[in-house]
Amino acid sequence: MSYATIQDVIARYGDDLLLILTDRDGDGEADMDVVDQALQDAAAEIDTYLAAKYQLPVTTTVPALVRVSVDIVVYRLAADRSTGTDEQRKRYEDAVSWLTKVSRGDVSLGLPKPPVSSNGAVFIKGPERRFKRH
Repeated sequence: MSYATIQDVIARYGDDLLLILTDRDGDGEADMDVVDQALQDAAAEIDTYLAAKYQLPVTTTVPALVRVSVDIVVYRLAADRSTGTDEQRKRYEDAVSWLTKVSRGDVSLGLPKPPVSSNGAVFIKGPERRFKRH
């Protein structure tokens, strides 16, 4: 499951950048398969951070995850084409930094967290003891 869509990329960066980053066959049109793969790759990267604190897959739309996903997609696509800019690299680094904070629990997505498991210890609760040492 992707956290962003092609339309999210276009809304943030425009058709022109998407065309520059994804027109692999030179036909003047963005290659949607390339964009879809980049969106899936970004989601997989994001999931490695979210798994530390949240039940996957995250099915609720979280605007911050959309933004982070788009920034990762643009950075990765630009790196593939050797057209990356310092701004794209900085946005990617900011996204990874934010995701690291999410994984540590310093930042919340506002989603319910799964129940925390114990350290493996088993607790048994039962009725009071009937017999004692004395």
